[in-house]
Amino acid sequence: MTQLLAEQSYVKVVRTVDSISQTNTEEQRMMYLYEDRLVTRHREFLIDTIHDLSYRMLGTQGGLLYVHTNKGVFSYMIKSSPEQFIEVFKTYKKR
Repeated sequence: MTQLLAEQSYVKVVRTVDSISQTNTEEQRMMYLYEDRLVTRHREFLIDTIHDLSYRMLGTQGGLLYVHTNKGVFSYMIKSSPEQFIEVFKTYKKR
């Protein structure tokens, strides 16, 4: 079993549409960084396929965390700074 190195919360906006209205609901989710992979609710990235992690804060409401992989860039909405999560990734990736 591989060791958990760091966690980062992210938000998924789920839209529900019926015949007369649209409702947006925020789901709180977690991203987990292990020695060999990064795991979200619906995706798993092997560490060897991740080139970089970066983020962009958008005002005071949060921002986007980007996972740069050999299959493209995946973005995750965040409410808090992921600096520590990214630092753990970069430190571990250098090994």
